[in-house]
Amino acid sequence: MVQSASQATGFFHPSKRFFRFTVLIFVASLSFGSYFAYDIIGAIAPTLVEELGTARGTLGTFYTMYHIAAIIFVLFGGILIDRLGTRKSSLIFSLLVLTGAAIVWAAQNIPIYFIGRFIFGAGSEPLIVAQSTILARWFKNKELALSFGIALTVSRLGTLFAFNTGELLSSHFGSFRYALLTAVLFCVISLIGNIFYIILDRKGEKILNLKSESVEEKIVFSDIKAFKPSYWYVTLLCMTFYSAIFPFTALSTDFFVDKWNIPRVIESTGGFFHQVFSNFFHMFSTAGGITSIIIFASMVFAPFAGSLVDKIGKRATLMIFGSLIMIPSHLIMGITHINPVFPMIALGAAFVLVPAALWPSVPLVVRKERVGTAFGLLTAVQNIGLALFPFLNGLLRDVTKSYTSSLLMFTGLGIIGLILALLLKRADAREGGMLERAAKMER
Repeated sequence: MVQSASQATGFFHPSKRFFRFTVLIFVASLSFGSYFAYDIIGAIAPTLVEELGTARGTLGTFYTMYHIAAIIFVLFGGILIDRLGTRKSSLIFSLLVLTGAAIVWAAQNIPIYFIGRFIFGAGSEPLIVAQSTILARWFKNKELALSFGIALTVSRLGTLFAFNTGELLSSHFGSFRYALLTAVLFCVISLIGNIFYIILDRKGEKILNLKSESVEEKIVFSDIKAFKPSYWYVTLLCMTFYSAIFPFTALSTDFFVDKWNIPRVIESTGGFFHQVFSNFFHMFSTAGGITSIIIFASMVFAPFAGSLVDKIGKRATLMIFGSLIMIPSHLIMGITHINPVFPMIALGAAFVLVPAALWPSVPLVVRKERVGTAFGLLTAVQNIGLALFPFLNGLLRDVTKSYTSSLLMFTGLGIIGLILALLLKRADAREGGMLERAAKMER
């Protein structure tokens, strides 16, 4: 009897959906550890200040060192991926992530912490670029948008875990180093996921004759001079918006403890894992949990926001609206004693709306052959802000002995973002109004 094609190949053949989504599980895990390790510093900031006897500006510099490395290596990481392929390059980046996290865990003085964070950043950001290239290789013309959404959700779970377990790990085991050790262990898990991806990818490439996907977020400097004003407004808005979110969350756990005396963990009986569950369940009652509201909102609502943008367009308008939300949110936390849960929920809404409108705008305002340069340059400029403002946040706290001036700085970034969004809408109208059109009108 002659077997059908599906019977001959079996359910775990590389051509099958089950095999492809098995690859997705391991590829999605690549950045889970790095997201946890990135945010664990902010999650345990109050404890680090106490146990290391260090200034907040120093903790801000932990993030600055990461993003300096990101600026340098994002520019060249794409070239390395193209030359070595995704398997070798992603393994190199995963090893850099693990090495950097391990150095931070074992560090005994501040300069070594800085070195660890720099090495960590040198691997982490290029790893995300490699992850995108891998997804394009396996899911192009299939479930590409879904695969990106799943990978982002798994990555942000790392952030969610960091902010909701970091202080618990430190208090339960008696030292912040256990939180840093957990970051190392999660990076090991991501490395193992990378190894399984390599095994599956090698099998799939051999059977399906897969073509290597070139890196899209790669800068070709000769393209830059051709960009229209709308692109530059999007790029600057991206830098100001993200600089008002992530540098804020880098020290917001310490801020909530410092100003509102919000507990670091929820005291509960039972074993360690029961306490972990309890802290997640009481997310709005701990300093780290309140910080994670922004990420939690994006995980839950980002897919719906993306669908909304496709349906109604109005990208520049939504960026204006998101900037308007951000301004009073930071200002309220800076100058009042209103429970920070409410402005953090508002910031979460802004963090859902603006990225959903911002990132899809890039292909609409640059020519197709220049999209890779556009995204690469935008990412590099974004990291400049993410390198500068965590340091300024911590420095202002150290100098003024409160976070009021820092929150006024973030409010100022929101105002600048609003101005840029208004200029973007005007520029888009002059260039044909592509950003305000619904997706069905752009086909």
